[in-house]
Amino acid sequence: QVQLVESGGGLVQPGGSLRLSCAPSGSILSINVMGWYRQVPGKQRELVASITSGGGTNYADSVKDRFTISRDNAKKTVYLQMNSLNPEDTAVYYCNSDYIRYANYRRAYDVWGQGTQVTVSS
Repeated sequence: QVQLVESGGGLVQPGGSLRLSCAPSGSILSINVMGWYRQVPGKQRELVASITSGGGTNYADSVKDRFTISRDNAKKTVYLQMNSLNPEDTAVYYCNSDYIRYANYRRAYDVWGQGTQVTVSS
C-alpha cells in the first residue's frame, strides 16, 4: 500500500516562512496531481494549492502571492513554500494525490498523508 509522508511543519512567528515537503513511501512509478490541503478544528478541509504532473498550478485566493507549490518529478516529491505567514494560516496541512501508480503497476486513488501541524503565533 502506498502512503504519503509530510514533513516541515512547526511553529513560526507572523511574517515568517516555512517549507513543507511530501513524498510517497514505496516504489512509485508515477503520480498525477499532487496537492496541499489544510484543516482547522470545526471546519472543512480546504484546498490550499495543487500541481499537475506537467507543472500546472492552482491556488486558493487566500494564499496567492504568498505560497508557492512545486514538485520534483524525479524524486516524486511536492513542496509548499509558505511566506508571509499569518495566524489564519494555522492548521494541519495534508498532502494528497488523486492517482498514484506504484509497484507492479498497482494503482491507488485519493491518497492522503497523515498531516503536519503549522502554527503561526508570536
